Amino acid sequence: MTSILTNIAAMSALQTLRSIGSDMEKTQAHVSSGLRVGSASDNAAYWSIATTMRSDNGALSSVQDALGLGAAKVDTAYAAMESAIDVVQEIKNKLVAASEPGVDKAKVQEEITQLQDQLKSVASSASFSGENWLQVDIAGRTNGTTGEIYASDEVAKQIVGSFTRDANGNVAVRTVNIVLDESNVLFDLSGGDAGILDANFLKGMRAVKDSNGADRYATVNTAAMNDTTAGWKEIGGDVWAKTDTKGDLLTGTNADYLLKVGGAFVDAVSNGTNGYAVDTSALIATNASITLTSGLSVSELDITKLDDYRTSTKSTYLGMGAGTNVSDEQLMDALISFVDGQLEKMTSAAAKLGSISMRIGMQEDFVSKLSDSIDSGVGRLVDAEMNEESTKLKALQTQQQLAIQSLSIANSDSQNILSLFR
Repeated sequence: MTSILTNIAAMSALQTLRSIGSDMEKTQAHVSSGLRVGSASDNAAYWSIATTMRSDNGALSSVQDALGLGAAKVDTAYAAMESAIDVVQEIKNKLVAASEPGVDKAKVQEEITQLQDQLKSVASSASFSGENWLQVDIAGRTNGTTGEIYASDEVAKQIVGSFTRDANGNVAVRTVNIVLDESNVLFDLSGGDAGILDANFLKGMRAVKDSNGADRYATVNTAAMNDTTAGWKEIGGDVWAKTDTKGDLLTGTNADYLLKVGGAFVDAVSNGTNGYAVDTSALIATNASITLTSGLSVSELDITKLDDYRTSTKSTYLGMGAGTNVSDEQLMDALISFVDGQLEKMTSAAAKLGSISMRIGMQEDFVSKLSDSIDSGVGRLVDAEMNEESTKLKALQTQQQLAIQSLSIANSDSQNILSLFR
């Protein structure tokens, strides 16, 4: 049926052209933006997921920046600690050299003083973004029961570690926690001397291991070496055995032994084939009070003042015995042992900083990979496949041309009717 009022063919062609035009508009939007889902109307579920994940990825970017800042702080502290370890090692070497007979201790002390000043310089320079982890006010305090110095106000530091979202949609920022106390701070700015390098020497006792391998303190035997009725002979391994006045070793119930620890002697017993161990009677109770010297730390020791270290009326008295009965060799051994002990603490602190630095590095690598994974996942949901879109656009352009041609033909039918009335 042909009608001049209703052109069904033209209407059909026009509808097809409109549909093609709508499809072309969408395809052109995909091509120009590169997104298959550019708004919620395209796909509400995918758009919602993509928007949330992009937000989380932005937070991860901030976490990466925070990790970089934290890594810089840790690396600064580690570099300074490593430098301080080298300086303390050099101080130890100078003390060993000064132990040789005939060495001018005053000249060696001049070098040690310069090294001590360098320690203070290193610690004060270990600052990044206004934070210094090597010299901190940790309010050193002496334990009223044990006499040990500890940080009564340990300082807590936090480094941003990660940003997480759980299955319920709850978000949280996780941190790496670092505690600054007497185990890793070099100088205590409170004046409490709880830092590793300003901690003072133990007076009249030595740190030892008991039979169970636990850390304990043993009282120095200040009388044994002063006994004029007997003598002592070294039998190897820093073990000394008591002798009679002729120099013969005492045996049986008369046998007596000492262990040389840090230049001083503590009572010991024989364990038969298992060697020798600290006598339990020399061990002080775990809740007993201990005392420290005054003004004798790694950063303050002075080998020109050995007489002060052996004199009981001086504040720097080491508690190793009275007067000249304590030799310079023993005092130097005590100082070397003390410095070596503090060096071990510094090494342990540096190891902890190193492990934290490693963890931050691993977290930085993980966050970077996680960010890339999120980008990739979001892309799979919303990115347009450009090869497909370009092919579709070309096809739609062809369809559009055909639809226009079809509409032109349909509209020409009405003109053809006029020829019938000529």
